[in-house]
Amino acid sequence: MPARRLGRHLVAQWTRARAALTATGPAVAVAAAPVGPVVALRDLRFRWRPDEPEVLALDQLQVARGEHLFIAGPSGSGKSTLLGLLAGVNVPQQGSVQVLGQALEGLDGAARDRFRARHIGYIFQMFNLIPYLSILDNVLLPCRFSARRRARARARSGRLVAEAHRLLAHLDLAAPDLLSRPVTALSVGQQQRVAAARALIGAPELLIADEPTSALDSDRRQAFLRLLFDECRASGSALIFVSHDTSLAGLFDRSLALGAVNQAGSATAAGRPAPAA
Repeated sequence: MPARRLGRHLVAQWTRARAALTATGPAVAVAAAPVGPVVALRDLRFRWRPDEPEVLALDQLQVARGEHLFIAGPSGSGKSTLLGLLAGVNVPQQGSVQVLGQALEGLDGAARDRFRARHIGYIFQMFNLIPYLSILDNVLLPCRFSARRRARARARSGRLVAEAHRLLAHLDLAAPDLLSRPVTALSVGQQQRVAAARALIGAPELLIADEPTSALDSDRRQAFLRLLFDECRASGSALIFVSHDTSLAGLFDRSLALGAVNQAGSATAAGRPAPAA
């Protein structure tokens, strides 16, 4: 799915999720300190429509607790699609996606929304900020949806607003006249930093970042990366970071070229024909 179509889909899910995430239905049970990897993919196969070729075919991928993984690949290689599966936005037609020991394909859409809000921070490639909310309200959004992230944010700074201010200050967005502005009044680079603060608040166990530095200048990129790594180390969060900028790969524990492991489109991959160009 093209990034624009995926972005519209994610915005729609966030809008629908408000009722589902604040409902009184049972939470997805996840142990406080699960044994095993944070992410475990097995025999994954995914295509957008039954009559379209596979876009992802991965035999196995694991990400350890606290690991920082860099994923590289050209446009159209399936990077954003993979991240959407890891976040439970979509589910595979075959295979398993486990996050914190929970098989996401075994949950319905509302349960995946609740799980994502409680345990995953996502910096979307298209930002997906809520346009009618201020900077501050966008950053605080995960804490409205998740009691767990709300409690962790308060434990860090005492008050939710104080924790949002702390993250925004690290990203050069703490000026009082900025905080009440609608995000539509911000530059692209400012919107990208707001999206980063929103993903980080409440210390989710898994942080997913899709091209998170693409709109940042050099100085702000360095400040963003420092904050990202510091927050992940402080909370023990795993980080999956996708970027075209391979110069960043050396900062991570491990790097992965998606094209080297994605068998989709290979004429020799389990007998599957190569898709048309």
